[in-house]
Amino acid sequence: MIAGPSALCTDIENALMASGVYSPKSDDPANTWRISPQPFYLPAKDVAFFENLGGHLLRFYTALNRLYLDSAKGKMPGWIAEYLDAGKPSELIDLARMNRFKGKLPGIIRPDVMVLDDGFAVTELDSVPGGFGVTTQLMSLYSREDIVGAKAGGIPELFYRMLESVTGVDGCTAAIVVSDEAADYLNEMQYLGRVLKEAGRPVYVVHPRDLLFKEEGLYVQDGEREVALDVIYRFFELFDLKNIPKAELVAYAVKKGRVKATPPYKPQLEEKLGFALFHHPALATWWEKALGDETFNLLNHLIPSTWVLDSRSLPPHGVIPGLTVRGDKVNDWKVLYDLTQKERELVIKPSGFSPDAWGSRGVVVGHDVPAEQWQESLQSALNAFPEQPHILQEFHKGKRFRQSFWNHGAQTVETMECRVRLTPYYFVTGEEAPLGGILATLCPQDKKKIHGMVDAVMVPCAAGK
Repeated sequence: MIAGPSALCTDIENALMASGVYSPKSDDPANTWRISPQPFYLPAKDVAFFENLGGHLLRFYTALNRLYLDSAKGKMPGWIAEYLDAGKPSELIDLARMNRFKGKLPGIIRPDVMVLDDGFAVTELDSVPGGFGVTTQLMSLYSREDIVGAKAGGIPELFYRMLESVTGVDGCTAAIVVSDEAADYLNEMQYLGRVLKEAGRPVYVVHPRDLLFKEEGLYVQDGEREVALDVIYRFFELFDLKNIPKAELVAYAVKKGRVKATPPYKPQLEEKLGFALFHHPALATWWEKALGDETFNLLNHLIPSTWVLDSRSLPPHGVIPGLTVRGDKVNDWKVLYDLTQKERELVIKPSGFSPDAWGSRGVVVGHDVPAEQWQESLQSALNAFPEQPHILQEFHKGKRFRQSFWNHGAQTVETMECRVRLTPYYFVTGEEAPLGGILATLCPQDKKKIHGMVDAVMVPCAAGK
């Protein structure tokens, strides 16, 4: 007998609580959300779009990596590397530029995709994403053959295959290293680790302090044994290195080739201002040649107009490319101070290398705040340059959907008007980036920031008709 919606939601909640990734009494969006009795359905054409998107995004990362290195070597304008290196310590820049790492790219690619009335918008990329442990469990709890990514093996299989690709070692031994700063995601990483261990994969989930350093490499303690690691999955942020135990020893082991690390120590690939470089008119021909017509045209449609909030003065004849106010081109950011609420359909974001650059922290949606706060936020972002670059990005209003959810307090299934952010997870293996699954985060339609929150629904995506 098929369980009713309420019973199904109760079963899902109990399973999530048992694994430690969910707590209905918590006010932390990393630990609680609204449960739905059904996945988020995507039309077949959209499923095909997401299955192909990973390859295009991998080409973007490949091109951005090349653009940065060519700029650092003087083969491209120096201001490109200056932007991407802004605010980074010199020792990290030197590590990122080492020849042995020049071709290294993130092992996981996770775009934030807004569903619009007329398509999609990729608002940013995350190469150190959380959420794929939770997505793994949700995919199993809504287990059915139409869950997107299931036929490709799902997230655990593709995650491990990615690690094997990074090391070149079949059956490699890996550690998912979770820092204090990323502690909100520890339970989901431990869940993923258990799934991998049950499948016979030698994967450990550890705190940085639990890593054992020896001159020949990194190890973890497994009972009475010390187990040598082939690779670490770096679930800690590069801006936080000074707070991470043994960070220098880990970086030394990586630098000396004693252990592989993914994502690589390349902060330039974790900057949101890469989207501003993509839209820079002086680089359009370069991007088109580097990406090819198909990928260039697709990304040109998907990536919103983005600008670096560079506080330096422009010459009298200079303009900020692509930015206009009431039909006039802009050559001074101060013109934006007095925009009306309707004209402020813009978003300010820290570009990267900052504790405010993830989880919608530090994000200001222009038309969602009073004029005074908009002015203060814009001025603050400009003042932070170049130590902490920020970007300005066009805001795209999401399409409205209706999604059912379980009202835990009333013990009933209800429906809400919502907008959705889709976060597909791609796992890089060589020159391919197959899709492991898609998490849908559905927030009440009046919310401008679509992200994990206690009144959001979080479900895996499934293929609809």
